[in-house]
Amino acid sequence: MPPLDESGARSRPWSGALGSSTASWTSASGPGSGKTSMSDPDFLDSNILVYAHDDADPRKREIAQNLMKRAVLGEMFISTQTLAEFSATLLHKFSRQFSPDEVTGMLDALAPIRLVVPDAGMVRRAVEAHATYGLHFYDGMIVAAAERGRCQRIWSEDLNAGQKYFGIGVENPFK
Repeated sequence: MPPLDESGARSRPWSGALGSSTASWTSASGPGSGKTSMSDPDFLDSNILVYAHDDADPRKREIAQNLMKRAVLGEMFISTQTLAEFSATLLHKFSRQFSPDEVTGMLDALAPIRLVVPDAGMVRRAVEAHATYGLHFYDGMIVAAAERGRCQRIWSEDLNAGQKYFGIGVENPFK
């Protein structure tokens, strides 16, 4: 298992070449491509990963892919929950079902992104987010993961844009 970095998250070595479905993530430009310092990373919610693969809305796909490029470059975090929701959506809920081989290839391409692995403290913090902000438990897990990664912002279409949770801002990149 990869070692913890200074934020308490797992850093992961590159585990494979970018496949054709993710090759567009290799350089950042356009909407969502502004740089932030490494001391204040951002966090990607699973809907951003899903939109990066959605041919139904080219504008959202481009914005999501630009955010993904930054994430692959080390500017953002995701969590195991983000990966699980992304995988479940592509396998079961997406307009075009992806094969397990396609999804595992995409997961390999996401390997360079810094990962927050949940623990009991994060579960407790998700419960606190529910109590404090009325968040659904799993949204609270996203907030707890972003807090664990010391993120300044969560990119999400699902959480309330402009809201701050435990000091972490939420921004909808599609608005």
